[in-house]
Amino acid sequence: MSEASKAIVHLNITERIATIVMDDGKSNVVSLQMLRQLNEALDQAEQANAVVVLTGRDDLFCAGFDLKVLKHGVLDAFNMLIGGFKLSRRLLAFPTPVIIACSGHAMAMGSFLLLSGDYRIGADGDYKIAANEVAIGLTMPYSAIVICRQRLKPGHFDRAVLMSEVHNPQSAVDAGFLDRVVNKDALMDQALELAGDYAQSLDAKAHRNSKRRMRRKLLRQLSLAIWADRFNFVWQGVRRLPG
Repeated sequence: MSEASKAIVHLNITERIATIVMDDGKSNVVSLQMLRQLNEALDQAEQANAVVVLTGRDDLFCAGFDLKVLKHGVLDAFNMLIGGFKLSRRLLAFPTPVIIACSGHAMAMGSFLLLSGDYRIGADGDYKIAANEVAIGLTMPYSAIVICRQRLKPGHFDRAVLMSEVHNPQSAVDAGFLDRVVNKDALMDQALELAGDYAQSLDAKAHRNSKRRMRRKLLRQLSLAIWADRFNFVWQGVRRLPG
């Protein structure tokens, strides 16, 4: 099996619950391969009208974008960055409830995925959660700013975006990255129990229509931000070409 065809996203759909696990065996980076497989899994979850539980591997939810691609591949970097923010928008607009089971560290794009779920449960432990773009020398994308602003508490928003403030799971609840924290060993049980409750108790059509109504303005802002990032990433790519 080639590296490109290796399964790094695993899907299980049972009783209207779609469990999606990211596990690339390394840092769980948002690569083109990860994006493709995540979207394929979400396609199947949507077809099944299933509540989504998105999680990562033990001790690591997602370490962000693949930095090797950012540094060396102009076209691939563009597609990866835009694809990541489109994935966040898809999660925010997903027709069924999306539960994020944060299994460990969530950095950069990993933190934006957290902020794109309807309910976020974090595993307790010595884990870092941060939008650390500024700390690693990257200007915060327009799309990331929109995603952070819609969920983080005002006082924490500035510090998260401008100062790359790092949180542990408990302080991440105060900031707005997570809704609650549970014992690591209970994370998936709690997430699946919540998903089961939602699948049984919520009217699917009312949930879908209410989400569209509630997030209409946000989704419009995010679409415009993605377009702004497209132009900005293209300009940055042109500047990197040999002259």
